[in-house]
Amino acid sequence: MERRGGAGRRPEGKGAAMRHARDGAAAAMSAASRVLVARGRNEPREHDDPDVAWGQRARDGVWVPTRDGQRLHIGLDVTAADTVAQVLRPTLRAYVGVDVDTDLLAQTTVGGIRLLTVIHGPDAPAAFRFPLALPDGLTLEAMPSGGFDVVHQRYGATVGRLYSPWACDSMFRPVKADYALEGGALTMRVRHEGAFYPVVADPHYAR
Repeated sequence: MERRGGAGRRPEGKGAAMRHARDGAAAAMSAASRVLVARGRNEPREHDDPDVAWGQRARDGVWVPTRDGQRLHIGLDVTAADTVAQVLRPTLRAYVGVDVDTDLLAQTTVGGIRLLTVIHGPDAPAAFRFPLALPDGLTLEAMPSGGFDVVHQRYGATVGRLYSPWACDSMFRPVKADYALEGGALTMRVRHEGAFYPVVADPHYAR
């Protein structure tokens, strides 16, 4: 999706801004839907979950449940952190323009959430940070798949999982994506240079 500006352009009213936000959400949904259908795999099903609590703005992130009855917080470290979510349905919200050429579609799924990151052009970031706040007694353990398990330190039980990320461009070609744990944040790196845009990447958490 190309975003244009221009000298001498009139300031937009609230109605125009809302229309642009709706258009942005529709474009992000269209891009994500095409890629998900083309992947042809069993995708996490949207499902309302009272244990998942989304914030109103991007900076607020989301609280998600663990198997042992606790909740951890996943933040969205984006440039436009005050972006207000558009609630498209109870299980789907859109954060449009959270960074250069970047939108986020936030889904509540069975037992968790996913953050479909829609990258519209080469000026978009190649790294997306998700600060994590874990309850006492829980820790992250790297998995051979490239994901991370949330592990109970005392009992060694896995109580949640951040699945290995994937990414795909608009020609349905895989784009390299991986995680790096940096301090208290999980960074998703998407090497989208040379891709056909939009590119869709998919961080996914489930308990």
